[in-house]
Amino acid sequence: MALQPPWPLVHDCLAHWAQVQPEALALASEREQLTFARLQARVLARAAQLESALPTVLLPLHLGVVDGVVQFLAVLASGRCAAIGDAAWPPAIARSVQAAVDALPAQDAAAPGLAPFYVGFTSGSSGQPKGFRRHHRSWVESFAITAQTFGAQLTGPVLAPGRISHSLFLFAVMLGLWTGRGARVQEKFSAETTWAQLQQQPGSTLVAVPSQLLLLMQMAQRKGWAPLPQPRLVLISGARWMREHTPQLQALLPQARLAEFYGASEASYITWMDVAARAHPQAVGQPFGNVQLRIGPTPGHSLPVGEVGRIWLRSPMLFMDYVHAHDGSAAELHDGWLTVRDMGWLDAAGQLYLCGRESRMLVTQGKNLFPEEVEAWLLAQPGVAQASVLGLPDALRGLRIHAVLQGDGNGEDLPAASTLAAGCRAQLEAFKTPRRWWRWQGAWPQTRSGKTDTAALQAAVAQALAGQPPAPLQPWQ
Repeated sequence: MALQPPWPLVHDCLAHWAQVQPEALALASEREQLTFARLQARVLARAAQLESALPTVLLPLHLGVVDGVVQFLAVLASGRCAAIGDAAWPPAIARSVQAAVDALPAQDAAAPGLAPFYVGFTSGSSGQPKGFRRHHRSWVESFAITAQTFGAQLTGPVLAPGRISHSLFLFAVMLGLWTGRGARVQEKFSAETTWAQLQQQPGSTLVAVPSQLLLLMQMAQRKGWAPLPQPRLVLISGARWMREHTPQLQALLPQARLAEFYGASEASYITWMDVAARAHPQAVGQPFGNVQLRIGPTPGHSLPVGEVGRIWLRSPMLFMDYVHAHDGSAAELHDGWLTVRDMGWLDAAGQLYLCGRESRMLVTQGKNLFPEEVEAWLLAQPGVAQASVLGLPDALRGLRIHAVLQGDGNGEDLPAASTLAAGCRAQLEAFKTPRRWWRWQGAWPQTRSGKTDTAALQAAVAQALAGQPPAPLQPWQ
């Protein structure tokens, strides 16, 4: 069975597999199971019921995962573009997004594959959801390069244990349908449910963010679960994988190929690498086979090997444009090359090393500091569960570097600040060592997309420096 039929549209796979293997399981959750034939029938029935005459349809925000997938496919089957929002949006934001989606005009595409099919949303720097619009070909190409890179391991269903408002998990569901292997989803993430799905589905592929894998490993340790030989592939993305946990994950899933990839909502895949415990902390691997990379202020002005600059890429997987919010964190397109304003460098072998986001770069003592590098080192230290490195104004240095940490046991088991500072000076450079240390107790501030809310932490530290520390924040010695 070929993994990559030449279908021009993302949803074309469903009709194909409904005819070729109608009784094979296509989509399953804790609550229901749909064969390819039943899924196709439900999608076509829902498509016939669509009342919207608009070219882009925002799906209802509170649909379950299976209903959301059915509605998504129904909108595509009707020839429209589907927008998927977030159930956590406040009413005012939901209304503004709805208005922006309703105002989108129909797109005249030169080829069917270039018509828009999907609008997803990320958290913009302005606090407004930033929509990114994609055409069919961008994901068809993504499916193709997945098969080319990992085809030997794509032997079973794809497990997508997250909400489809996160584009990573929507892509995982569609990858399972595209390959004909089917997808297994969860209405709410559960480490126990994920473990059961991995046990029940030999040869499966798990697509996960690092926090889900950490919860899975913690649950396995607490319950004494034996290593699981069934999974063949684990694809990790959405945040930095904490490589100090690699040996534990390898021991838990001994037959699985573990791969992490660096990408962006606007770019799909960029680079990938097999997970390695001793990899350079900033390494994010080699570009996918259909991706070209350049480093420099512009794509036409490339920097020498080893020098840090903007990361530019060119591939057939790039997004079309933005919808709704457009802010300072927006990607930039120049002569067919895209940058999402990440900074990094290439080695002589073409491997990419990611320093961090340009907007987070700090200048202290006249030198450039990327908080992500220091955070990665701190997170590798025993007892540190969360870390954020911030820069606040300082009369002498321009910026004083602060670190906010959270421990595994509500801060009680954090290493001493002096120990962390000494290690940071020894392993990194003196100017990268935080000068002030803070402990955060309580829920770690996060954005709606699950990333650290650095703006909230920076505001808390500023309050503390002004003599009004918020309750969760305490100095750490």
